Amino acid sequence: MNPISNCPAPRVLGVCFVAALALSACGGGGSDSAPAPAPAPAPAPMPEDTRPQDARSFTPVVETGFPALAGAADTDRWVGVLNGSAYRIEVPKTGWNGQLVMWAHGYAGTGGSLTVGNPIIRRYLIANGYAWAASSYSKNYYDVKAGVEDTNALANKFVSLAAANGRTLAAPSKIFITGVSMGGHITAAAIEAEAQANAVNKVKYNGAVPMCGVVGDNELFNYFAGYQLAAQQLAGLPMSSFPQADFGTIAPAIQATLWTTFPTQTNAIGDKLKNIVAYLSGGPRPFFAEGWANAGNQGNIWASIGGDGTINGILTANVLDTTALTYKVDASSASTTALDTAFNNSIFKIKPVADANRLRRDGLRWIPQVAGDFGVPVVTLHTLGDLFVPFKMEQVYAARAKAKGNDKWLVQRAIRDVGHCAFTAAEAAKAFDDMVKWEAGGPKPAGDDVSTAATVAQPSYGCAYTINTPSAEDYTAPASRAAFQANYPACP
Repeated sequence: MNPISNCPAPRVLGVCFVAALALSACGGGGSDSAPAPAPAPAPAPMPEDTRPQDARSFTPVVETGFPALAGAADTDRWVGVLNGSAYRIEVPKTGWNGQLVMWAHGYAGTGGSLTVGNPIIRRYLIANGYAWAASSYSKNYYDVKAGVEDTNALANKFVSLAAANGRTLAAPSKIFITGVSMGGHITAAAIEAEAQANAVNKVKYNGAVPMCGVVGDNELFNYFAGYQLAAQQLAGLPMSSFPQADFGTIAPAIQATLWTTFPTQTNAIGDKLKNIVAYLSGGPRPFFAEGWANAGNQGNIWASIGGDGTINGILTANVLDTTALTYKVDASSASTTALDTAFNNSIFKIKPVADANRLRRDGLRWIPQVAGDFGVPVVTLHTLGDLFVPFKMEQVYAARAKAKGNDKWLVQRAIRDVGHCAFTAAEAAKAFDDMVKWEAGGPKPAGDDVSTAATVAQPSYGCAYTINTPSAEDYTAPASRAAFQANYPACP
């Protein structure tokens, strides 16, 4: 038998063509040629390394249902568990507009129970005919990869889950995504080209609204590290090696040195840290001083510093990098002074392990990137006084989108409040509504310039998109917001 008869016509770089050139079974020696040896088996792919997060166990909280929204139109509401994640789905009983909104919740801590909640814009969504769905994610901790994958998986199962609950629905004509805090990171990461190419569960989103989001990804952790390094340096307990093994022991001494009343009132030494953090978190701006004295902000920061750079076991090696941080310690001058230079020259610098957060062979990075590489409409919201996920995140996002040529797809808005994610439902609904109208062919909506320092520092900055109309779904107490806003001239 002539083995060449088993080969198709030669093709460039095809197996048989290359084999013929090598006088293999497809080419040479005629019928007396010996069969070519079987090719060696391909080497097995190298397994991914394991991390503490992989060994942690979580249990979804199984619900029997969730209540209707008072005063809203009648809806079908379904709950269940999908791939280890709890979920909620809500669809108007009549008048569904054929579009689906995925809601991504924020950081849920390190406990073993997985819970799911409702979007801040739930009332707006029902009133405008949208269906929405939300996942608990299959893991807690800062596991953005799980958040993207589980949110996408739920979106892909929307129609079949509706059918399982007795309702036949067509595939959504459009799918949007929105979320807060870590959910804002999930929202922004899910629309990135890297996630579109590498996620195991793929969804093509039509637009996104990340709110109070970690849209600078690892830059948030660098900010926390810079805060810690500066606090230690000013307290006379500077870091000399990383990680700081006894940070929990020395933290009370740092606080006692820098605050007269922790966490609300710093002393003269602590005021230097206050100035440093103002610049690390986005620059001088309205509501920073109130954010600095806010117990919630400071408590969240101090609960987030002192780690080893693996982000509590999400990674296997240190990702922190403070080598590019500049510390503005001297509040007496807007420009760099000798005091600033001396402080920056002497402070310890943390360097990351190369590829600590590399692209994985089995899908997304463990901490998915927000590189500004997207091509759908995006509208963001961020409170000015948020120091847990600081306004600086918006400046990082703006720079990355511009570097990729995608700033044409990005609108950003500042909100005059202090707390992390302290939005009114009206602010969130307005951002989402403007985004979907833009996506449908309307004009690009207006936003704030988040990057020009002189603009951000203006006392009226953030007035344009702050909506103080209260509702039961707000993430901020109207009285608290009013007290903060009373420190500034009324918005025009």
